[in-house]
Amino acid sequence: MRKQNGFSLIELLIVVSVLLIIAAIAIPNFLRSRLRANEASTVASLRVINTAAVTFSITYPDLGYPAQLTALGGANPCPGSSTQACLIDDVLAQGRKSGYSFVWTGDGAVPSVTFIVTAAPQVVGGSGQLMYCTDHTGVIYYDSSGSGCTNASLVL
Repeated sequence: MRKQNGFSLIELLIVVSVLLIIAAIAIPNFLRSRLRANEASTVASLRVINTAAVTFSITYPDLGYPAQLTALGGANPCPGSSTQACLIDDVLAQGRKSGYSFVWTGDGAVPSVTFIVTAAPQVVGGSGQLMYCTDHTGVIYYDSSGSGCTNASLVL
């Protein structure tokens, strides 16, 4: 009788079931880590926007803060002007980064003295859980209720 080499069906089923158990444990942790990374990137982006807005208002005192987020960005090569200040990367200036959408709301005055930037997840639960916002004071707020972030929300 010839001896067969290889694994039996039972051994293969055991290996597959162990791999599935490991995947069932690892995948949710990976997704949660990605969600937290998106949220951390969003907070960092709001800090960059705050710094850029202050720099813009100092550079262009007759305008104050910009009327829209795109004025803080600019494509390469960027000469720098009041419509494209080249203070933030162009991806962020377009209002989408790390699974979040950024919306700039100015006060409409010239010179502008206030603004608020809100950051909402593009897919709630998929790209982020929390909404974030910041204003001309530089304070970053967050909201977990889904009702919207304002400067009356919780301070980060």
